[in-house]
Amino acid sequence: MPGLARPRHAPHIAPMSRAPLALLIGTVGLVLYVGVAVSLADHVVARHWALALAYYLVAGLAWTWPAMQLLRWGLRADGAG
Repeated sequence: MPGLARPRHAPHIAPMSRAPLALLIGTVGLVLYVGVAVSLADHVVARHWALALAYYLVAGLAWTWPAMQLLRWGLRADGAG
């Protein structure tokens, strides 16, 4: 499916870039992720130091893959799908 076509009645208006939308989604998603990760950490830290270490390692890196995918989507050409 080709990208969105410009409306014929307003050819001087370019389609909106994905970057602002990706920034908004990423910011909201990161704030929600941090909130959930901190809430779960309260339960994990009290158990054992090794469990806390593993949790912080996983929770500290788990957000990177979705963020990378969102960046790729946001920076892709608008018509690329």
